[in-house]
Amino acid sequence: MWFVRNALAAFYPREGNIPGVAECGLAAFLSRFRRETSRLMWVGVLLSTLVFQLSSLFTVGIPLPAFMLSERLRDRHASKLSESRFYLIRQSTFILKFVAGLCWGSDARVRASMALKAYPQDPGTWRQA
Repeated sequence: MWFVRNALAAFYPREGNIPGVAECGLAAFLSRFRRETSRLMWVGVLLSTLVFQLSSLFTVGIPLPAFMLSERLRDRHASKLSESRFYLIRQSTFILKFVAGLCWGSDARVRASMALKAYPQDPGTWRQA
């Protein structure tokens, strides 16, 4: 799942004192997300990651997978995918941003940096209700 983590980290990098998604327990979050989400959603994440990793030739003009790009080029690549004129490309980017945002936005340090209270501990009962 390292290639999924790499793709998600490109959309929420560290900014000043606000941690990036890679610093927010992303590996544990993805394991739990994979267990709890539908198969269709997980396939969407994997396909979106594939699009992200293999499309840098079309966005930044370099025929390398996105995980081999420098941080600056990966950021530019992510930005260009978000602004693509092709709807399916923008939607695949949205899926990655959505999943990364779930992890990033629930992190207590991120919430504290935005003067928001931390979420309470997850009771883990939503599938039982």
